[in-house]
Amino acid sequence: MNHEQGEAPVDRAARASGWRARLDVELDRFVADGLRRSTEESADTHELWQQLGRTGRGGEKLRSTLLFAAYECCGGDDDEVVARVGAAVELLHTALVIHDDVIDRDVVRRGSANVSGVFADTARVRGAREEGAVTLGVAAGILAGDLALARAIHLVALCGADAATTRALLALVEDAVRVSAAGELDDVAAGVCRATAPTLEQVLAIAEQKTAWYSFRFPLQAGAVLAGAPGATVDQLAEVGRLAGIGFQLADDLRGVFGDESDTGKSALSDLREGKFTALIAHARTTAVWNKIAPHIGDASLEARAAETVRELLQCCGSRRFVEGLAEHHLTRAEETAERIGLDPALLTELTRHSRRIMRSTAA
Repeated sequence: MNHEQGEAPVDRAARASGWRARLDVELDRFVADGLRRSTEESADTHELWQQLGRTGRGGEKLRSTLLFAAYECCGGDDDEVVARVGAAVELLHTALVIHDDVIDRDVVRRGSANVSGVFADTARVRGAREEGAVTLGVAAGILAGDLALARAIHLVALCGADAATTRALLALVEDAVRVSAAGELDDVAAGVCRATAPTLEQVLAIAEQKTAWYSFRFPLQAGAVLAGAPGATVDQLAEVGRLAGIGFQLADDLRGVFGDESDTGKSALSDLREGKFTALIAHARTTAVWNKIAPHIGDASLEARAAETVRELLQCCGSRRFVEGLAEHHLTRAEETAERIGLDPALLTELTRHSRRIMRSTAA
């Protein structure tokens, strides 16, 4: 499965750079086409495309990097085709992120107003009442996500692969969206239906559905399918992606509570205020201090001082340490599984370095 051993590292780096450049061209073309067409529609539509373009820019492009790495490991050599599928992977991520912000009622992303936040602020400037401003923000977020999702499917359908490969890729896209939707719904239900709190096992299942499937499993499998890898290899990569994705989500849950706002670009209060039922909370429910933590979880008026008390309790009762260990366990198993099936070490690095960096950034 490994790529040719004789290829010089500089060539691999140059090829990766070429993929990224082609991917950026596809993403820029998508936004440029939308902006051009929107000039015949309305100022709000034009602004929607501008905000959609801003949302998709930047970031480390983790998902397309995993796609490229799996494609190369499995011997793929069509740079144009994989770049189009890579752009589709990133647009799927953009769509789900925007929709997730709408569901969570977040109006900030990476430290500045997101699509919903920008349109809600615009409505207020125009004199809209608060309810109307929120409604416009929600509508803009839903529509922007829909546009990105439609283009992602379009790119896969016309990526240039043969018919059988294209059908297999479209099936992976459909599965990723279907499973992510199920995980998102279960996650919201866990947050609002407090009387039926999920177990740790259920929380991990939600993490697999909501994050691991589309962010790790899907791009790894898509890269292998696009390269013509055997079905057994595609299945093995699914397990690697599942383990790495759960580890990533656990690390991200830690960041949501213990992370530095200047690094995360997100309020350190939002997860606690929204009552997100993460592994941290699932574990804390089993400890003697839960009765002190419980009143603050889901408290929309939670202030910084009370949040700090919650963090101290989560640390003292061992919940933080438990989740750190659980995340490390999943990441290590992902690496071991990948090594066992002969994946390139470079791919292992991409699978785990982001999650471990998140955990280091939350260290006390």
